[in-house]
Amino acid sequence: MSNSRPRGLQAGALGTFDTVVTAVAGSAPAYSIAATTAVLVGAVGTAGPAALLYCLIPMLGIALAFSYLSRIDVNAGASYSWVGRTLHPFLGFLSGWALIVSATIFMVAGSLPAGAMTLALFDEQLAENTALSTLVGAAWFVLMLGVVLGGARLTVRAQLVMTGTELAVLALFAVLAVFHADNARAFDWSWFGFGQFDGVSGFASGALIAAFYFWGWDVSCNLSEETRNSRRTTGLAGLIGLGVVFLLFEVFTIAVNVVLSADRLQAGGANVLAALGEEIWPGWGGRLLIVAVMLSTIATLETTLIQVTRSLFAMGRDRTMPSALGRVHRTWNTPWVAVAVVGVVALTMFVASGALGSVGDILSDAISAIGLQIAVYYGLTGLAVVVAYRKLLLKSAAHFFLGGLWPLCGALFMFWVFVESLGSLSPAAIAIGIGGLAAGLVPMVWYWRQGSDYYRPAKLDATRTVETDYVPHGRAARQARVHEGLPTDF
Repeated sequence: MSNSRPRGLQAGALGTFDTVVTAVAGSAPAYSIAATTAVLVGAVGTAGPAALLYCLIPMLGIALAFSYLSRIDVNAGASYSWVGRTLHPFLGFLSGWALIVSATIFMVAGSLPAGAMTLALFDEQLAENTALSTLVGAAWFVLMLGVVLGGARLTVRAQLVMTGTELAVLALFAVLAVFHADNARAFDWSWFGFGQFDGVSGFASGALIAAFYFWGWDVSCNLSEETRNSRRTTGLAGLIGLGVVFLLFEVFTIAVNVVLSADRLQAGGANVLAALGEEIWPGWGGRLLIVAVMLSTIATLETTLIQVTRSLFAMGRDRTMPSALGRVHRTWNTPWVAVAVVGVVALTMFVASGALGSVGDILSDAISAIGLQIAVYYGLTGLAVVVAYRKLLLKSAAHFFLGGLWPLCGALFMFWVFVESLGSLSPAAIAIGIGGLAAGLVPMVWYWRQGSDYYRPAKLDATRTVETDYVPHGRAARQARVHEGLPTDF
């Protein structure tokens, strides 16, 4: 086996605005609202706004962890690299594997609504046909596969069009919802209260679903090797993206509580946003929001492909997965082997998914399973930043709180949600979530025994890394470090 380092990705292809747009698209605002609101309401009733708010607080801790870690280790594998170099290579591999499995499951679960929404533009009855929805969704997936293969710049251009249109439509309906007069119920501040949950397990179930809402903003860190000034840009983009999608999620979750009755919400099923649009603006409203959801779903298929292919690329480069996955196309500078493998696997799963049941059933189990895997790799990343920055945490209040305490609380919250929610999930969701993680033990042990250098890592230490990469001497260097938000007192 050759030990030569594979050709790298295209450095400097993306700017700050590009990565912010990608981070917002990664969380798929319209898709998440449309596909997940019914699941959230089923778990916590009208307490959806509270579940999103209380999950945001620890999620911000995880976003801070990604931001701090991206400053000291630019790697397309993101948490796969960081966790492996701080906690343990086995945990790092499982962190990357959790992302790959959750992203692959999502590409099936996300393509179904993409197909259903496309068909709903022509005939709502066609959207109920799971086989046809799967076929159309697979077509969209193949198109996005081609876009991702074409390079980072082409990917971002497509994102600007799709996400820009989606956000414009959502902003319009957010304003219309405020002035909508024919409401099913009055706004109630108790929707933000902890007492609305059905005990601790009910809160955990809601938080797990809320984690799925937010998931995806971290795609900016998987693009770090292709982003200009990535040590600051990628983490900042993730934080901004998380803030934007939280505001959208809260506005529309409140709007659903106010505008849609329980019967209307249940009838909407996996098409809640279209039902909301029809109530707010009969005739045109439903169709416009169907377009927004369709664009959102297609856009997040693209960002999910970025996450899984960049993670596989990093693993192939480290020889913790087949080394061919680390190959980069000479013209497009994309990991073309990883893209091809993901395409084959996902399309095979599309075919199998047609026999699993309705779109709503597939989404419900898939969302819960993905939530378990998200909790694992987000939680491990939250711990990783504390270990990486341990020698700096007492040097400033900002480092202690933003780089230590808050991420640590976020990590503990993720692990608590993981354990607590197991008692309330369906056997199918648990089997998909836990079984998917357990499957990663096979390649992990195999490539560990093959002697991959990843399993003999140089420890990631913020003090040493910052000193090596950033610390020339003199007043100008010190001022530059202050501007970069890096510690200066070694």
